[in-house]
Amino acid sequence: MQIVLPGALPEPREAGELAAYVIKNAPTLAQWLARARHKELEADPADTACLPHEYWQLAALGFQPTPEQNFATGLAPFRGGGNHPADQPIWLAELVHVAPSRDGAALLPAADLAITPAQSVALFESVHGMFEESGFRLSGSDNPHWHVIPPDGYQTRSASPALVAITSVNDWWPQDMASRPWRKLVNEVQMLWFEHPVNKERAHEGLPPVNSLWLYGGARPNQLKALTLPDVHIHDILLAPSVRQDWSAWLDGLSWLEQNIFPALAGSESVQLVLTGRDRIIELAAGSRWTHWLRRNKESWRTWWSPQH
Repeated sequence: MQIVLPGALPEPREAGELAAYVIKNAPTLAQWLARARHKELEADPADTACLPHEYWQLAALGFQPTPEQNFATGLAPFRGGGNHPADQPIWLAELVHVAPSRDGAALLPAADLAITPAQSVALFESVHGMFEESGFRLSGSDNPHWHVIPPDGYQTRSASPALVAITSVNDWWPQDMASRPWRKLVNEVQMLWFEHPVNKERAHEGLPPVNSLWLYGGARPNQLKALTLPDVHIHDILLAPSVRQDWSAWLDGLSWLEQNIFPALAGSESVQLVLTGRDRIIELAAGSRWTHWLRRNKESWRTWWSPQH
């Protein structure tokens, strides 16, 4: 079993200050770390265009991007490639909320919007004809992602919606001429959905409107050796607090993991732990039991937890 914890690696300065609280709030984890073997991987979102735990999933699946692709292109076949021809690229449009922000525009991904299947279908039907006229086609709806078939030869920079959500739309919104048809289509969709009954209903319920689409993908299913990761469990309770740098909420999340998830670590030689931070990944496997009793090894995890360089 592999347990993946996005947001579990604070930046070095904060990590050094939090180490003592890790021991206090998650003693099972601390004891396991004392004898674990670690491997560190780089995962800079500026290069991969996805969050480190998304990059880890794609790497574990054997995804091989072409020279023109970043790793985020592989998210579409990973999420939507089950019934798709293996040699055909997959593009997904995620239902999102976009709003003005201090940095230009901010995005809320579908995971934060509580979109019902009925709402997704209603929005899909409202723009189906518009897509046909634009040269793009909608090939199916899988709440909250829609399968999109772009015009022949279409290529654009891909970025994970989850990454865009914690950075800025302006950082990732493609401005090249090749992407102009998609930008025009999205503008038309946004105008249509401004007064759509789905969004009137959502406003009545106090929910943000679903007012835009985020397109990503372009890779083929056969660029991955597999489309699923058996016995991998992702717990993202630490991710949002780490992004906000809300360390009190982060420690609360760690305490929840100690009560509900980390008991699986106690005495286990088969569990692997994957911790991710802003731009790095630590893979951990259980080490020899006797090292637990050595003071040097009991503290050695702090060297990679809070690297001083």
